[in-house]
Amino acid sequence: MSHNTFHVALSVTDLPTAIDQYRKILGMEPAKVKPDYAKFELADPPVILSLNLGGEPGTVSHLGIRYPGTGEVATELVRTKAQGVAVREQPGTTCCYAKADKFWVHDADGLGWEMYTLLEDAEVHTIASTPEQTCCAQPTTQQTAAQSQAPASSCCASTGSLQAESQPVQIQAKKSCG
Repeated sequence: MSHNTFHVALSVTDLPTAIDQYRKILGMEPAKVKPDYAKFELADPPVILSLNLGGEPGTVSHLGIRYPGTGEVATELVRTKAQGVAVREQPGTTCCYAKADKFWVHDADGLGWEMYTLLEDAEVHTIASTPEQTCCAQPTTQQTAAQSQAPASSCCASTGSLQAESQPVQIQAKKSCG
């Protein structure tokens, strides 16, 4: 039975060290390793954890849901639009060493959510013609609602936030009990 899979993308400064630490934490090998990217796929609970070189270290780059197929992505896209949520559609885009059908939304605080299905693996990180379109690039200028609904090739670009810049979500370790 096909199921949806939760996706968490973290920003790291030292990819080999991060990979080694997550191998120990998760007790498994990464499913994919590239010079600037790594991905762990957990079965239970179903989670895709990606490590992205760059960004603000120790922060969530974005969250998402991987759907079993394009039909499910299309259904969620229609449902989300009907709710009045600004979306950025990216059918057939190549990003993070994968070709995918996807769309992006932002939560109320500006955190990006990638809603996608994996079409196939790719040998390149992204297909972009300008630095601003680079996969997971942070937005640097304010967008209008019309711009946020226009197709774009940046996998993690601002998708519905009308703020000038998205603020990274800081993950802080809390003192453990005991």
